[in-house]
Amino acid sequence: MTGVTASGLTVGYAAMLEQFHPTEAVALSAYAEEHGFSGVMAADHFQPWVPAQGQSSFVWNVLSAVGERTVGDMGPGVTAPTFRWHPAMVAQASATLAAMYPGRHWLGLGSGEALNEHITAQYWPEAPERINRMFEAIDIIKKLFSASLAGKDVKHSGDFYKLESTRLWTMPEQAPPILVATAGPITAKRAGRHADGLITVGAPLEKIEGLFGRFHDGVRESGRNPEDLPKVLQLHLSWAPTDEEALANAMHEWPNGGMKFPKGDIRSPFEFEQMAKLVRPEDFEGRMVISADPDVHRAEIQKYVDLGFDRIYLHNVGRNQREWIETFGAQVLPKLVR
Repeated sequence: MTGVTASGLTVGYAAMLEQFHPTEAVALSAYAEEHGFSGVMAADHFQPWVPAQGQSSFVWNVLSAVGERTVGDMGPGVTAPTFRWHPAMVAQASATLAAMYPGRHWLGLGSGEALNEHITAQYWPEAPERINRMFEAIDIIKKLFSASLAGKDVKHSGDFYKLESTRLWTMPEQAPPILVATAGPITAKRAGRHADGLITVGAPLEKIEGLFGRFHDGVRESGRNPEDLPKVLQLHLSWAPTDEEALANAMHEWPNGGMKFPKGDIRSPFEFEQMAKLVRPEDFEGRMVISADPDVHRAEIQKYVDLGFDRIYLHNVGRNQREWIETFGAQVLPKLVR
């Protein structure tokens, strides 16, 4: 199974559906695989962060097409199984993809952002409730996976969701692993207890070390070995042939990468656009590498490899995807060592 091992490093492509038309995102995913990238993490958004990004296609359609065009691993990075969706629908979407592409699909889940989830016009709760909703949703998804594999119905009645007796009729031979996205230590520990892996984004190394520690504690509490569960990183970066282009790309395409505050409560790309006017080049320092030198990027990625990540999905924020894929495929990926 390409890119779905707990040992050995794999580096995949982050397909940003906020930036690229779905047809282009699929073509880029295939191009990345041809140049040594191992798999695809596709963004699940209803809206882009800022209007300049310009797209937001439906992740499950895109992943099906990616499955046809590639052979590596793939999953949503990440879906919130909590507001736009009832957890049963996420379970069905994931089980179907895993049935179509055996051994390749993983289910990336998060607690959601108002940007995508407020569209159903429900009350938008504080972060602790969003996290509790996510873990109840994970419970439902896991129940559906295990009952369906056993040929049984299952039901659920909890604080946030109800599920009447049912099962998933289309299942893969093995349920897809559930990876939980978080940057918070308490959620990381709960993820260790209830999920099959951790996803996080680039951050100061000591912060991630703390996350790993809590995640491992949770895994041990669940009676499993932390070494068996993947730790997955999504890393944003800006590479272009000149430093000036790389910076211009970051400022125009991905100003959200320079916003030093929680973004989970902001509802509109147009609000983010106003905030983007306050972002300065120095705001990216320590948050995202902006450089024309592939070796500077390689050194940064290597730090995360050394910290213990098993899988890394890279997102170059510019539109220069093919040029970047070729450059990193030749000069960066082969030099990363576990």
